[in-house]
Amino acid sequence: MRKKRYRGIEKKQSRWGFVFVTPAILFFSVFSFYPIFNALYTSFFDKRVLSLAAPPFVGPGNYIYLFTSRTAGFWNSLRATFVFTLGTFISLLVFSLIWAVFLTQATGKRARGIFQIAYYTPAVLSSVVAAAIWRLMFDPRGLANQWVNVLFMSAGVDHKWLADSVMVQFSTMIVYFWKYIGYFVILFITGLSSIPPAIYEAATIDGSNKWQSFWRITLPLLRPTVALVSIMTMLQCLKTFSTQYLFTQAGAPQAPINVITLNIYRTGITNQRIGRASAMSLVLFVIMLAFTWLQFRFSKSDDVEY
Repeated sequence: MRKKRYRGIEKKQSRWGFVFVTPAILFFSVFSFYPIFNALYTSFFDKRVLSLAAPPFVGPGNYIYLFTSRTAGFWNSLRATFVFTLGTFISLLVFSLIWAVFLTQATGKRARGIFQIAYYTPAVLSSVVAAAIWRLMFDPRGLANQWVNVLFMSAGVDHKWLADSVMVQFSTMIVYFWKYIGYFVILFITGLSSIPPAIYEAATIDGSNKWQSFWRITLPLLRPTVALVSIMTMLQCLKTFSTQYLFTQAGAPQAPINVITLNIYRTGITNQRIGRASAMSLVLFVIMLAFTWLQFRFSKSDDVEY
């Protein structure tokens, strides 16, 4: 009788669980899964935006065009995307971890709260607003030139933040670093706060210093948080768009920062080649999926126990 009763309770719980999960499944089906399959279908046709005629079937023609044609600029978009992702990913991951450890160990609760609010504030802004703010700062008469000139004592020098091909790539990295550093610091602080202080006390009694405690206690126990932050950072960098778009609209050279998403926009909206833009979107989706799988694979480990 008890087994039947338990089975009845489990069935009721599973039914209610399915009821509560159904809205999320419908949401992702309409706004995530359907666009993916629709883009896959469209990528096999030479579809135009304003054409009412049935699009001709080209099979893998759009993909072949992307990887073989120089006019598509797809290889340059891959290069620009990976350069931006590598530079922003490493700096965000390293400095957010260092700053979180510093705030946790070297500041009090009240000061820590003030710093958290201050660093998290840029994350509340939209990417368009953040890019617009920094576009004004990167102006030849803006604050960026003034600060750098004061720091290096080079009065009146224009560092060409939005004119030089190297500096414009660096400028986009600065914008993303400023916007998202506080968000990932909060995530690391949450992970650090879950480590029991008794572990550090025991290590101190055994003669461990702060440097040894970080490498042998903090970092190993923080592996789940590091994996989460690294995946979120990588995905956020790969799908960057608004900063590069606004900078090119301000006159910045397009080729150095022509990331895949910007190329998708120009191919699909400006040039009205939806089929080719869909093919680019599928390639970007596969890249994001592959990098996410690799990070899960290399960060996979036993459950952390305290």
